[in-house]
Order: sequence, then structure tokens, then C-alpha cells
Amino acid sequence: MKSHSAWLTSGVNHRVPTEYFVLANLREQGAIIGQLADHPIADTVVDASGLRYHFVGVVLRDRTGRFDVEALRTGEWIVQPGLVYAIDGKAPSSKPPRRGRGKRRS
Repeated sequence: MKSHSAWLTSGVNHRVPTEYFVLANLREQGAIIGQLADHPIADTVVDASGLRYHFVGVVLRDRTGRFDVEALRTGEWIVQPGLVYAIDGKAPSSKPPRRGRGKRRS
């Protein structure tokens, strides 16, 4: 299950809780493709809603040692202990679409 969502904009306050970008209550699915900090890395994880996410890398950290949530791409989420998973298919993403894109003014 995904925690609450928070959207970043330019000039973001660096006090945005990183927990807003962390997936929780997941079940592993597919092959185990590695380990990080004695934690297995599953190729795919599934949340309580049935949404699937695939492993894409390790989260960067900012200069204070916190997860760098600004480095996440649209559709990417953090899974402890610091893995990055991207959502499969069309589903809510970690960042909103930019205003004015894809809409025509009448």
C-alpha cells in the first residue's frame, strides 16, 4: 500500500517527509535479482491494491543523507531499504503531470 502522496514543485521545501514517497505493505513477486543491506531485491513487487512495480535502481541520497526524493522520476517510488521501483502500466504516479501540458485553451 502506498503512503500519502505529496507533489514536488520547483523550490520544494526540503522538509517534505520522505515517507510520502515510500511504498509499504508490499509482497515480492518474480525473481530475486540481488541484495541490498541483507534485503532481497525482487524484480517485481505488488501493493495491497494489486498495483505492480518493477525494480529500476537504488535511490540517491542528498548531502544530508536523506533520500533524494527530487531525483525520482514520474512513476518512481522508494522501497526500503533504499530501492527504487517504477509503476507498471497506467496508474497514479509519484509526481503530477505538469500544468498546461496536454490541454488546449479554448
